Amino acid sequence: MNISSKIRALNTTDRRRERGMVTALFIALLAIMMVLIMVESSAVIRLHREVKMLEQQQLKRLNAQPTNSVHLATQP
Repeated sequence: MNISSKIRALNTTDRRRERGMVTALFIALLAIMMVLIMVESSAVIRLHREVKMLEQQQLKRLNAQPTNSVHLATQP
């Protein structure tokens, strides 16, 4: 084997390693992004529930009879 073929063999091996590292890095970044998406979606679901609960409380409060109301008596 001459020197140029050895250099080519090393370059090919280095490229394969580099491609493997890029692939591993890409998969790791995808995994991190998926975790972040899951966390955000669960936060959005919790916020939606909280808004629904607050809306129900407000509707109950607004539809309740006022405590200081005066009831007029009807004459028979």
